[in-house]
Amino acid sequence: MSDIHGGLTRRHLMQSVSAGLGIGAMTVPLGLAQTQPGVEPVRRGARLPREVWIASISQNGLGGDSVETMTRMVLARMKEVVPFEPDIICLPEAFPFVNLSSGRPPVSETSEEPIGRFSRPFADFAAKHKCHVVCPIYTVENGRHYNAAVFIDRNGQYVGQYRKMHPTIGEIEGGVMPGSPQPPVFKTDIGVLGAQICFDIEWYDGWHKLREAGAEIVFWPSAFGGGSMVNTHAWQNKYCVVSSTRKGTTQICDIDGQAVACTGQYATWVCTPVNLEKAFLHSWPFCGRFREIEAKYGRKVRIRTFHEEEWTIIESLDADVRIAEILKEFELQTHEEHIREADRVQRRWLDKLT
Repeated sequence: MSDIHGGLTRRHLMQSVSAGLGIGAMTVPLGLAQTQPGVEPVRRGARLPREVWIASISQNGLGGDSVETMTRMVLARMKEVVPFEPDIICLPEAFPFVNLSSGRPPVSETSEEPIGRFSRPFADFAAKHKCHVVCPIYTVENGRHYNAAVFIDRNGQYVGQYRKMHPTIGEIEGGVMPGSPQPPVFKTDIGVLGAQICFDIEWYDGWHKLREAGAEIVFWPSAFGGGSMVNTHAWQNKYCVVSSTRKGTTQICDIDGQAVACTGQYATWVCTPVNLEKAFLHSWPFCGRFREIEAKYGRKVRIRTFHEEEWTIIESLDADVRIAEILKEFELQTHEEHIREADRVQRRWLDKLT
C-alpha cells in the first residue's frame, strides 16, 4: 500500500483508530488482522470476571479434495485466532465433510464416537491452546447416526454433544436421526453452554428449553447465515447466540440481539469479548430506580435502555460489582421474572371468573 495523507498508511491508521477507541472497538481490527499481517492483535489486559472471549469461524472460501484437506484448512483458520487467546471457538455444521470436490461422503462412513478420528485434531488444538472448541461432526451411538455439535474442553477432553433436533428431510433420508427433544446444557468455566444446529432455527422449542435450563451462550453451527433469525433468538431468550456458517454471515449476538461482531467481505472469522455479568429488564416500572443505581455505582455499571421496546440492560463494568446484588438491593426483577409474575396475577384473576 502506498504511503498517503502525509505518511499515514492504512496500517498506521488502523493502529491509531484502535488505540483511540479502546475496548469498545475491539471488533474493528479483529477482522482485518488476517489480511493485514502488520496489524498486531489486541492483547487482553485485566479482564472482568465473566468476560468471555468468543471466536467463530466461517467456512466461506474453503474447498478441498478430502476430509483431511478440509481439516487442515479449518485448523489453519483457527490458528489465525490464537493470538487473541479465545476462551472458545465454534466451527460450522458438519464442516469436515462439505465443500469437497469428491462430494459429501455417506454419514455411515463419517460418524464416530467422540473423541475419534474426525474430532481428534480439534481436541488436540483445544489442549494445546487451552480453549474450548465446538466441533460439529456426525456421531454414532447404538448404530444410530446424528448431526451433532461436540463440546471439547480446554484440556482436549470430551464434554458432551448436542444432537440436531430437527434434521432436514434430506438428512433423514440419508441416515441422520433426530436428536432428543430435550437439548442438553454444559456447565463450564466460562458459563452454561448449549447448541442448536442449522434447521433447528425454524423451531422455537429447543431455544426456549435451553433458556429454561439456564443456558448463557448458545452456539448455532449452520450451513447458512440465518440473518435476523439469529438476532431474534438471542433477544427472545436473553442469551448470547453465536453462529458459525459455511456461507453467509457468521456472527456473535449479545443478549439484546445486537451483533457485536460478524464476518463479511474482508473477514472469515470473528473474535470478541462478551460480558455475561448483566441482566435484561423490562424498563417499566423499574426505571424509577435507575438514577439511584447510577448515583451509587457511577462508572462501575452501564445502564442501557432500548426506549421503543422498553428493555433495559444493566451491566457490571467492575470486578467487585455483581448484578444479582444490584437487583436485590434496588428491588429489580429480570424481564423473565417480571413476565412470570404478571402471568401469575393474570391467571389468578381469570380463575376467579371461572
